[in-house]
Amino acid sequence: MSSKVLVIDDEKNVAFVVTAMLQKAGFDVVTINDSRAAYGMIEAESPDLVITDLMMPEVNGMEILDHCARHFPQLPVVMITAHGTVESAVSALKRGAFDFITKPFDQQELLSVARKATETHRRSRNEPIALPAPSLESDETGTLVNPLVGASPQMQEIYKVIGKIAPSPTTVLITGESGTGKELVALAVHTRSDRVKKPFIKVNCAAIPSTLIESELFGYERGAFTGAVGSKPGRFELAHEGTLFLDEVADMPQEMQVKLLRALQEKEIERVGGVTSVRVDVRIIAATNKDLEKEVAEGRFREDLFYRLNVVPLRLPPLRERRDDLVTLIGYFIERFNTRLGKTVSRIEPRCFAALRSYAWPGNIRQLENLIERMVLLADADMLTYDALPDPVKDAGSGPSGNPTPEEIQDLSNFKDIVRRRMQDLERGFLERALEETEGNVTRAAERLGLSRKGLQLKMKELGIQKAIP
Repeated sequence: MSSKVLVIDDEKNVAFVVTAMLQKAGFDVVTINDSRAAYGMIEAESPDLVITDLMMPEVNGMEILDHCARHFPQLPVVMITAHGTVESAVSALKRGAFDFITKPFDQQELLSVARKATETHRRSRNEPIALPAPSLESDETGTLVNPLVGASPQMQEIYKVIGKIAPSPTTVLITGESGTGKELVALAVHTRSDRVKKPFIKVNCAAIPSTLIESELFGYERGAFTGAVGSKPGRFELAHEGTLFLDEVADMPQEMQVKLLRALQEKEIERVGGVTSVRVDVRIIAATNKDLEKEVAEGRFREDLFYRLNVVPLRLPPLRERRDDLVTLIGYFIERFNTRLGKTVSRIEPRCFAALRSYAWPGNIRQLENLIERMVLLADADMLTYDALPDPVKDAGSGPSGNPTPEEIQDLSNFKDIVRRRMQDLERGFLERALEETEGNVTRAAERLGLSRKGLQLKMKELGIQKAIP
């Protein structure tokens, strides 16, 4: 099945040329010349890629980009502009554009960007929906909004470290499983630094083909390769005086690791095909879900680059290690999806919450977000129910088994802590079942359990149990 591309340009000749190029390459293309119809067409056509002109009357390209970022966060948007300045490129990339191309554009450049964008979108549809990065908006006091959610001891420690390292130019290496929020932490560091008014540029090192990553990072000069009809700045230049976030840095090809190391050491880069060096002032924040020390030991990652990146290591805990944040996270997602989907969900069944709390969350916050969106969308009333949960989550909520989990098997050195947690899970299961059967009546539940009302209330507080979770 061919990828669908929506082309938006008020100049009919330009739209015709772009459409012809894409169709000849096998893309399914829908073209509109009136940008006012863009929002409806995006909804109706469900494209794999939007290519839009920047300067248009009525609705401009930036407005279309913002609309896609809010409502279709995984849909790649490529900007076409005759105003190919670094400033417009930074603005578009900072607000979520996949890439930009300048007029007049070369066919091979256009097709290369289109293929890369549509392939990225097709891969992403098989994964949980990523948590979109929050905007860099300020509240009424001028303080930037905190993009992170959670008040557990683990997150409090993360906040402390961010507060200490943010004002400095020091390189940071964020590690953690997929879906734990590494990009949000990088953004939090940037927004608390003196570079906050400068660009925050993101690069996913795993998503860029090895043949293109050098030109993506360092840019290229006209004539550097076939299709390079003009010069183009790379991500380092775009991030000048700001922050460059290198996501999935462990997947960078080894030949590029050498060039990245030189750029970090010398604080200068050379465009592909260039003959002069360009000085850059960039703060580097790198992230990976792999064990970089193991990658170094096995010869897949340069040791000297590892030490250059690992100046300040910051590990993000998986969701199963910060279950105390589930109430806050679930409430946050419910509120967000209520607004997006026009729903009025305000509560969650105790049994449903018990299952969510017991589940291991291998996909972490991304997986939780995806599940809550689906449950809010399908909810018939104002409450999320146990019956709406998928079977794996229901199984987790059916009560703790006598067998240790794989994570616990790997951590048997903490035997006492494991036993304590399992006993708490068992207590929580009994208490939540009693509250469910008595419809949240604490007095009747206490009688059924053989506890005093005060004793049950204290135990509920200790275990983080609520009769109804807002």
